[in-house]
Amino acid sequence: MLHQRVGLTASRILARPIVQASFRRNATHNAMEQQLSGPRDNAFNRERLAVKHHAEATAEFWRKLSLYVVIPCLILASANTWVQWNEHWEHQAHLPPIEERPQYSYQNLRTKAYPWRGGNKTLFWNDKYNYIPPVGEE
Repeated sequence: MLHQRVGLTASRILARPIVQASFRRNATHNAMEQQLSGPRDNAFNRERLAVKHHAEATAEFWRKLSLYVVIPCLILASANTWVQWNEHWEHQAHLPPIEERPQYSYQNLRTKAYPWRGGNKTLFWNDKYNYIPPVGEE
């Protein structure tokens, strides 16, 4: 439904006389640029025409690169991320509960209390995934 509305709006815009005149003017102007002869055939105009052709080729290159390389790479990267995400949570489901996991000496080191959440929890603390053993078990 949305694409039909967008197409209808675009066709209305393109049907306006101002837009049509601009397309005609550009087509006429481009045809005139191709015919550099007489007083118009000078170094400045030839260089301008060369720059324009180079810009057109460069823009076309980047358009093709964006459409045919970047978008497929984004799709592949998204698919890979989705697979890795699912594998990670599948692996996490098989681990023992967080309270039964071993507590190593390098985990949860605190040299001084944090100024938030009672002093023992980091700023981005999540009770589901982070665990602090009770005071007597440290």
